[in-house]
Amino acid sequence: MDLAPPSPQAQARTLTVLGLESSCDETAAAILRRAPDGAVTVLADCVLGQTEAHAPFGGVVPEIAARAHAEAMDGLVVLALEAAGLAVSDLDGIAATSGPGLIGGVMAALMTAKGLALGSGKPLIAVNHLEGHALSPRISAPLAFPYLLLLVSGGHTQLLIAEEVGVYHRLGSTLDDAAGEAFDKTAKVMGLGFPGGPALERCAENGDAERFDLPMPLKGKPGCDFSFAGLKTAARQIWDGLEAPTEQDKADLAASVQAAIAAALARRTRRALAIFAERYPATARPMPLVVAGGVAANKAVRAALEGEAGAAGFRLIAPPMKWCTDNAAMIALVGLEKLARGQIDGLDAPARARWPLDAASAQSDPAIGSGRKGPKA
Repeated sequence: MDLAPPSPQAQARTLTVLGLESSCDETAAAILRRAPDGAVTVLADCVLGQTEAHAPFGGVVPEIAARAHAEAMDGLVVLALEAAGLAVSDLDGIAATSGPGLIGGVMAALMTAKGLALGSGKPLIAVNHLEGHALSPRISAPLAFPYLLLLVSGGHTQLLIAEEVGVYHRLGSTLDDAAGEAFDKTAKVMGLGFPGGPALERCAENGDAERFDLPMPLKGKPGCDFSFAGLKTAARQIWDGLEAPTEQDKADLAASVQAAIAAALARRTRRALAIFAERYPATARPMPLVVAGGVAANKAVRAALEGEAGAAGFRLIAPPMKWCTDNAAMIALVGLEKLARGQIDGLDAPARARWPLDAASAQSDPAIGSGRKGPKA
């Protein structure tokens, strides 16, 4: 599928796309419209969470998630169409997450989209979930390429240069655990509830972030890669060493972990800011640093990144909170952008558990071990 700018024909007309998302524990459907001038309007945005189903287990159970997606997706599509006042025949394309994610969940959105595309004759756009996050700030405001992107979530922590729709160059990735996983697993160890990241952030509000001494991952190491496994282990060891943890103990450890993760993200991003500024000296000031993904909703992380961005002559840009976590609006947006460029997929588009945003870098220089199905990142 060749990359191309929007065709003159596509630029001259309005495009409307239905987007479907089911890669983890959010079932979502959204409809977005793109005007000839590139302005985007959200016509419908429906999200159905599964928090209650997974809460007893302290994390997402893939089998439960897949079944819930399969049961809910059809009805959510109907709800989105009704909210937008449209029929399937009014759409110009149907987009769905095709990966990466929990494979049973990914199949729910993709198979629904394939059925709709087959029945209606509308084009199918198979979307990389990570590209949805990468473009998510463009839902609410214009954002020109290129820009530096920190993609930070429960499963991914990457620094990339977004050069164009479909064109991303990786500067660094996590060597082990993602930042969001460090948040979630620490919260689970401490019994803070599910979902773990927001629970830990709430607990940290009344804590002393300097009470516990946690390691700084990859301190002094060159490059833009990340590592959070050691920090996560250190937090668990501190927790296990507290004989009868009080609520203040919980708050102090939560605050310490949150501050350590935010500092690690900021320190590694500082190097990427310098690389971007050197490669793109003509980019208008202040230059854009985009943070996207579920962890982008964390206020401490945003504050740390905002400080680094300002010091380096950048401006921190993040999507509204509701589009930081998994949603279908970002999937519909990628669908719009690709449809305008004539980039559509066949009904044989595969569901993928792994799908790196920068495939060339992932193959030539994988950040994590291979395994039977190729590099994880």
